[in-house]
Amino acid sequence: MSRIGKNPIPFDAKKVKIDLAGTMITVSGPNGQLGLDTRGHVKVRQEDGQLLVERHGDGQQDRAFHGLYQRLLVSMVTGVTEGFKKELQLVGVGYRAAMDGNSLVLTLGYSHEVRFPAPAGIKLAAPTPNSIVITGSDKQQVGQVAANIRSLRPPEPYKGKGIRYLNEQIRRKVGKTGA
Repeated sequence: MSRIGKNPIPFDAKKVKIDLAGTMITVSGPNGQLGLDTRGHVKVRQEDGQLLVERHGDGQQDRAFHGLYQRLLVSMVTGVTEGFKKELQLVGVGYRAAMDGNSLVLTLGYSHEVRFPAPAGIKLAAPTPNSIVITGSDKQQVGQVAANIRSLRPPEPYKGKGIRYLNEQIRRKVGKTGA
């Protein structure tokens, strides 16, 4: 039996509202609303302020989905109550970030500025010129937006310049040894 899947998911009934309609699960809270379609792989029930995820059979696929959907539901409950946050850091001479309305304007050493509009459900902020903060209730979407911004100028291995996650360690290479 899945050790992750059988853990109950506690939630505060005063803050979080959960709607179990067939295979569709909707979680609503102060930070928004998220939905998940289990496609009939598992059965979810609500009991004493907890969500319990049960699988139908004992096959390998059923065991895998049991743990997967339990962790997805934990992320949904956490997202609508607390939210998720990713921080990026700009390293390089002249690299900076600023907000222009709902868009992030990045100067990354190109001949032009790069504008990155905030997707629905995501808040972008640039508290300092060298940092970017991404917040939202959907864990996957926050991570994807952070990866998209990072891909605009990934850190290079020689000088370490580029956009990196906060506290990310970049493997540095030794440059040329001139004669």
